[in-house]
Amino acid sequence: MLQSSGLVISIVVPVYNQLDLTRACLESLRGTSEPFELAVVDNASSDGTEAFFRRWTPPFAVRYRRNTRNVGLIQALNQGAELAGGDTLCFLHNDTVMHDLRWLARLGAALQEPGVGLVGLYGAQRLRRDGRYVGRTLVHALAGTANVRADLTEVAAVDGVCLAVRRSVLDEVGGFDEGYGFFHGYDRDLSFAVREAGRRCVVVDTPFTHRGGGTRTGAAAPFESAADLAQRRAALARFATKWSHRLPADVRTASERLAHWLAVRAERLKRRGGVVARIRAGGPSR
Repeated sequence: MLQSSGLVISIVVPVYNQLDLTRACLESLRGTSEPFELAVVDNASSDGTEAFFRRWTPPFAVRYRRNTRNVGLIQALNQGAELAGGDTLCFLHNDTVMHDLRWLARLGAALQEPGVGLVGLYGAQRLRRDGRYVGRTLVHALAGTANVRADLTEVAAVDGVCLAVRRSVLDEVGGFDEGYGFFHGYDRDLSFAVREAGRRCVVVDTPFTHRGGGTRTGAAAPFESAADLAQRRAALARFATKWSHRLPADVRTASERLAHWLAVRAERLKRRGGVVARIRAGGPSR
């Protein structure tokens, strides 16, 4: 359970039903090159999740906590941090599958880089004044479609699908802000809190699969899609107000911004050219 550096790594996984997704996630952790412990917070699952963990015998240490009701993802993340024994915490969604046995080592190595405070697998380099990600600046290591081009890429915000942080840093910024409610906004908020403390957020290049909201919008989800959307909008508004002094945000270098501007311009010109070509092609037949 100890890294070569002598520090314990805890993988924190909150769960609420969706046992099949959880099993796939846990199976992908087998063979991980870095020793770790697993800390599971069960938000009162009713699909056999509790029985599974009570009888499960994995090749790594497990800490398990079961809530009597679904307290939401954000509170469960804080509970997981309390439950875990690690000096380094990796918060992982249970609808992910890891494909690189050295994924945890890569996250840990990134945290040792000067000035790095938060590491993940998906993030945005630019956020608008309203807190929304700028789609063209998304950086990720999703298997098959990854667009990350370096071992480490700085981002303005790391997505909550996977968040690695030293416990000391998490404690320094006050943990996850439960004022955001059930699911949304906590990852942007933690990213900006880490940056406010003078540290950087980065994405590492290690492939993974994300089932995409399987624990939030599935048949057994605690909220219907309309209610979930309303909560998402409320969380975004809270974030934009709380961090208005840091928004908009853009961590790209000057060369990266120029490359982005040229790419956008080229695409616009291509679209205009296509429109003109269609008009010319259709003109004589009218």
